[in-house]
Amino acid sequence: MAGFQTGPVAGGQVKGGHFAFASMTTLFFIWGFITALNDILIPHLKEVFSLNYTQAMLVQFCFFGAYFIVSPFAGMLIEKIGYRRGIITGLCTIALGCALFYPAAEVKVYGVFLLALFVLAAGITVLQVSANPYVAILGPEKTSASRLNLAQAVNSLGHTLGPLFGTVLIFGAASAAISADAVKLPYLILAGATLLVALLFKAIKLPDIHADLHEQAKPSWSEVLGHRQLMFGVLAIFLYVGAEVAIGSFLVNYFAEGHIGNLSTKQAGAMVSYYWGAAMIGRFIGAALTRIVAPVYVLAGNATLAIGLIILSINSVGELAMWSILAVGFFNSIMFPTIFSLAIGGLGRLTSRGSGLLCMAIVGGAILPLLQGMVADHSSVQISFIVPMFAYLYIGWYALYGARAVPEMNTAEAQS
Repeated sequence: MAGFQTGPVAGGQVKGGHFAFASMTTLFFIWGFITALNDILIPHLKEVFSLNYTQAMLVQFCFFGAYFIVSPFAGMLIEKIGYRRGIITGLCTIALGCALFYPAAEVKVYGVFLLALFVLAAGITVLQVSANPYVAILGPEKTSASRLNLAQAVNSLGHTLGPLFGTVLIFGAASAAISADAVKLPYLILAGATLLVALLFKAIKLPDIHADLHEQAKPSWSEVLGHRQLMFGVLAIFLYVGAEVAIGSFLVNYFAEGHIGNLSTKQAGAMVSYYWGAAMIGRFIGAALTRIVAPVYVLAGNATLAIGLIILSINSVGELAMWSILAVGFFNSIMFPTIFSLAIGGLGRLTSRGSGLLCMAIVGGAILPLLQGMVADHSSVQISFIVPMFAYLYIGWYALYGARAVPEMNTAEAQS
């Protein structure tokens, strides 16, 4: 990719790229695992602090709000220290955020939990800004969507296992009495594991890929903002992340309703894994599918099917309502990596800044759950799913029209 310096390249493949890709997938797993824990944390803290839906969604507001605040600084940080050091910095920040859950549980103040979530998410933001473009650059641009889909499949594995981990250690520990102390052990475990991974990344050797800003003028924001497919892509990422997070955030409470599933919080918490597990399966399929079908058409088809499933869930009861909303996870699968690849395609030396903007757009995960919470408080959880439904309408439009500025991404080529 123009504008980047790498190690020796053969046939468009960075030397050591396969080992580097395998190593990077661990990062996708980590932030998927931790992010999905919010779906268990929200109903738990809602009970502990007697919150309404809007107040409970402040968990996602603070978590994903960090992306908006930290992303532009993370993009500039990566330009200065490179992707590898950025990864280590992000991992250490995640460990600090996880460790802060212990004093938050001790003082039993909701605001301290929100602070811990912000710090934790700041570390994940640095990882996102580092890892997504790094994986995209590791090989030919025309297969970047496929590589990111495969990496995001591992991310979905983390999302799938995270709720199970949280259900056992948070809801399991709180089975006798709801207590803030239930979060101490799981988040201390995560802090230790993340620090260990940071040490491993410090020890291993990865291909040196960084923005070539020594021989070229540093990019201005006006250059970045002039790319049509990027700017429409920023809104698409905003709405996609918001929709995916909003749905996951309400599943436990939705399935607990009498006319839907009438499940206990522990039973409903385990069901959340089906939502993220469907996304994992979809991403493995999508990694292959986007090599033979134009990514824009796969994206448009998935958005259309997600809309249909939400409409079905809103207008049904019992198991049909449950399984139709869970199935949306399958069609979420390829959205983030495909939108990301379409948006940064052809940016060259502007890629790190573009990545920073796209990661800022992950703030949609803060805004849409809050909007859905407001709708739920004034109507019902079931009706509130119209919020993500409208998000998927825009994503379908972006796939067919907003991404047209990247013609090379609109013609899929079969890969041997």
